Amino acid sequence: MTPKTLISRAVQGAVLGAGLLLGSAQAADYNWTFQTSENTGEPQFEIKKAWADNIKRMSGGRIEIEILPVNAVVQANQTLDAVSSGILQGHLTDPSYFSGRDPAFGMLGNLVGAWGDPLEFLDYMKYSGGEEIYNELVEPYGVHLIGAAATGLEAFVSTKPIRTVADLKGLKLRAPEGMVYNIFQKAGATPVNLPGSEVYTALEKGVIDAADYTVFATNYDQGLYSFAKYPNYPGFHSLPMVSVSLNKEIWDGLPADLQAILETATDDMAYEMVAKLKARDIVAAKKARADGDITIIDMAPEERAKFRNIAKEEWKVWAGKSELNQKIYDSVVAYLTDRNLM
Repeated sequence: MTPKTLISRAVQGAVLGAGLLLGSAQAADYNWTFQTSENTGEPQFEIKKAWADNIKRMSGGRIEIEILPVNAVVQANQTLDAVSSGILQGHLTDPSYFSGRDPAFGMLGNLVGAWGDPLEFLDYMKYSGGEEIYNELVEPYGVHLIGAAATGLEAFVSTKPIRTVADLKGLKLRAPEGMVYNIFQKAGATPVNLPGSEVYTALEKGVIDAADYTVFATNYDQGLYSFAKYPNYPGFHSLPMVSVSLNKEIWDGLPADLQAILETATDDMAYEMVAKLKARDIVAAKKARADGDITIIDMAPEERAKFRNIAKEEWKVWAGKSELNQKIYDSVVAYLTDRNLM
């Protein structure tokens, strides 16, 4: 064998060895599928995909997560069971979908009237016991909360000006059944239970005067303000949580460094989501103000406090449903009271 042949084979061996090493470096130790509560292409869906990409980068490729849209594997209200059983490894979703399993999911998922800003909610969850309480709720189902995120305050779409709580009296408004329905009823409104798909037509035809629906930018993009010209922004009633959760058995088996990466990436996403969705709202609000036909109403702090205290009465009703609900109620009221928000 000539020296040239030996060198050639040595080079081939080195290239092959490098390829094997590269292949092993690229192979993830953990491959997971997470389902979200959004459709492909929605802003929140893209933010959640970026979260998965960030985890892959931070972990050096050891964790790879596929992000799927709503209903891709199971229905939105079935992801809790799917994560528990291992059909999915995790989900990024609103816990209110599971209120039928336990009303505590609704209380933590969207405590109507509690939060004046998504940063208040994130502060409560991260630093004032909210995440620990949520894990008390969810871990018996075989699921672990990595961290909480939030979409942003939902705007309130209305064909009539609502500057005070008194202006809600007699208002025909779309609200889903449950806590939000009962709270608006207590505030003097006449709630109507309609699916979200019927909000546009119901407002346009005058079947309802107002709607608890979604965030300002989405309402604007859908053209609701062409006839519902008195939006409340920032909203004063609804702030859905995003539960970023993993199968508990998988979580418990992870090394500490990967647990830390997941928590850090989730905290980063939580604040990114608030900032990016707020930026969309600001752009849409600027366009709406320039319209001249649309009057954006920002309810005064004292009126928000009135609404919150009305909501508190319904929170008490829900608190009586279980010991954990009572714990959530006591915890949130203490947080709000300590910050003079009640």
